[in-house]
Amino acid sequence: MLLQSNGRTPVVDPTCRVASTAVISGDVEIGPNCSVGHGAVIVSEGGPIRIGAHCVVMDTAVIRGVPNQTMRLGDHVLVGPRAYLVGCTVEDEVFIATGASVFNGAVLGRGSEVRINAVVHLRTQLEPHATVPIGWVAVGAPARILPPGDHEDIWAVQKPLDFPKYVFNVERPAPGESMMQQVMPRYAQALQRMHADDRAVS
Repeated sequence: MLLQSNGRTPVVDPTCRVASTAVISGDVEIGPNCSVGHGAVIVSEGGPIRIGAHCVVMDTAVIRGVPNQTMRLGDHVLVGPRAYLVGCTVEDEVFIATGASVFNGAVLGRGSEVRINAVVHLRTQLEPHATVPIGWVAVGAPARILPPGDHEDIWAVQKPLDFPKYVFNVERPAPGESMMQQVMPRYAQALQRMHADDRAVS
């Protein structure tokens, strides 16, 4: 299903295959000879999404565009089932496996691999041809690639990347406090406004 959202209609090259249960919404452009699988969601929510040629977005993957950055896939990219990408740049010939997550402002260099259930944190820069092993975490610029149990080492790199400020434009709360009461009402209202006039175009 293609949805016009926030006044923008997706542009999908006629050589693409889009499964009947996929949703493509808003300011999205998809290049030639791509395939979007069943249950996949490609949704622009304040930022454009640009997908190159010969890409495969597999079933139930989610790709989100967010304000202030273009969500971009290069050419010859595979996005596996249940993968989640938001506001990042994926260069050519990248392999993103089942269940992998790539967050805001991350850059995946050409030919890199993010394997099953691996995570690339926000503002992380993965070098060309780098590999994030199954379940591991890439964090920082340039990326450190760490096993998931190394919580202290991951946090030492992740904390200064400042998720609350970068994503929600709020200060990190003090230990024992939460930003959720401040952030969630504003975020929910923004999404309601953005999608208030959504309509199917095909």
